[in-house]
Amino acid sequence: MPAYAIFIKNSTKDADLLKVYGQKAAGARGDHPLTALAAYGAIETMEGDPAEGVVLLQFPDMDAAKAWYNSPAYQDAKEVRLRAADYRVLFFQGLG
Repeated sequence: MPAYAIFIKNSTKDADLLKVYGQKAAGARGDHPLTALAAYGAIETMEGDPAEGVVLLQFPDMDAAKAWYNSPAYQDAKEVRLRAADYRVLFFQGLG
């Protein structure tokens, strides 16, 4: 069953550091089976607080999603992200 990760950027703390995160996150893809379905496109907030940006990733299953997220390469990128911006990160199961 597919799984998805959604990264919701609430606010930017350091734009230059956020660029570093982008480079590290791209490099963390490695051979992980992920597909970027959306990344920082136009946003219309219908309910709730507005977001600065959204990324939606698809994985074959939740184990693959967690393997990517917990990989040393992404954890290195994550450390930069935590200093660069305030995000909400959710993983959820798709319909099979």
